[in-house]
Amino acid sequence: MSALFPDAPNLNQYWDNIINKIDSIIDVPESRWNIEDYYDIDSEAPDKTYCKRGGFIPDIDFNPIEFGIPPNILEVTDVTQMLGLLVAKSAMENAGYADAETEVLDATGVILGVTAGMKLLGSLTSRLQYPVWEKVLRRSGLSENDTKQIIEKIKKAYVPWEENSFPGMLGNVIAGRIANRLNLGGTNCTVDAACASSLSAMKMAISDLLEYRADMMIAGGVDADNSPMMYMCFSKTPAFTSGDNPRPFDQDSGGVMIGEGLGMVVLKRLEDAERDGDRIYALIKGIGASSDGKFKSIYAPRSSGQAKAIKRAYEDANVEPLSIGLLEAHGTGTDAGDLAEFEGLKEIFNAGKAKKSGFQNNQHIALGSIKSQIGHTKAAAGVAGLIKTALALHHKILPPTINIDRPSDKMEIEKTPFYLNTEPRPWFTNGEPRRAGVSSFGFGGTNFHYVLEEFQA
Repeated sequence: MSALFPDAPNLNQYWDNIINKIDSIIDVPESRWNIEDYYDIDSEAPDKTYCKRGGFIPDIDFNPIEFGIPPNILEVTDVTQMLGLLVAKSAMENAGYADAETEVLDATGVILGVTAGMKLLGSLTSRLQYPVWEKVLRRSGLSENDTKQIIEKIKKAYVPWEENSFPGMLGNVIAGRIANRLNLGGTNCTVDAACASSLSAMKMAISDLLEYRADMMIAGGVDADNSPMMYMCFSKTPAFTSGDNPRPFDQDSGGVMIGEGLGMVVLKRLEDAERDGDRIYALIKGIGASSDGKFKSIYAPRSSGQAKAIKRAYEDANVEPLSIGLLEAHGTGTDAGDLAEFEGLKEIFNAGKAKKSGFQNNQHIALGSIKSQIGHTKAAAGVAGLIKTALALHHKILPPTINIDRPSDKMEIEKTPFYLNTEPRPWFTNGEPRRAGVSSFGFGGTNFHYVLEEFQA
């Protein structure tokens, strides 16, 4: 596995931050863009964002020569393509395949979750607005010569169009460049399921493995777009919190904060991984997917649609929902979203509710969300939670969720099998395998739930 998330340049740091309850939400760095150009406390102010904080990945050194990439194309190549290469290479190294033979690579593919948020596209599109600028300047009384000079100066603020601009702005080339530079011969493509993109990509990758179209797959999600455009998207929905931090499932949750992130996992069939002596972080026991169907809004969450995906996941895994000890929720921090998600959970986990053997009360499933620490990483949100969960199973630790003062009264969590875990705890069991669930949902009513289990050699 490999991770690049706020305050976490690598997988080990990511886990350390989780366990040590590091809050990685910060003000928009000046090195990215000037928040004061776009900020207004009034959420209804046109063309302004009322949020000035988020999760931002650290600066990363990138040597294009290492990957055989000409340095002169970097300006016209979206940063996600470069970062994707680094994370994919790191994932293969972590899996023990840094120097894999050609035969192995030829049976390896890469499928990634990528949304429309490609920052380079904004710059290239903005550069093409010069006819609008020209009309405004001329109608404002400027001469033709002055107008041309001003337009040329404005153009210099944007990335130029040239032969590498087209591939440089394409989301699918994130996967394509990985396959090209790492010499992978299997499927390479991207999938967009909004905030559920990474778990959707993993499902497609697993299908390739189960159908024996590949022997190994790299899958996950990539999103490095915390641009003014993305802040405007979440401001005008509106989904942002007006507070300083996201507080999923908390009584005072006010909304989401967005984050940047890349996460990838290397997937193999269990029998192959055991045969090859691979380190196995966790097993994927079941996957459930669903759509919300006809509902009141294209972006409104529907608890029954989410419950459908959850139910299908445990049926696929052939295990009881109450057998899990950890549930990594979608948990965005929006009041409507969190309540809808929890209603969906109750629909499945409260059905035929019974006390779990060995527990004093019913609340034995730790509920949490990585978004409390790094924000909503959009296309990478699902894999951020899945990597966290796989590491929790691997280390046998129940990870905390931060910024929780009191569970929302509307949830009535005390009447469910769940509790909000706010401290890292040893994950004790009565001898049964440790299991966990991971949810990720996206705009358009797309829902995914995974059931994970610890690997026992």
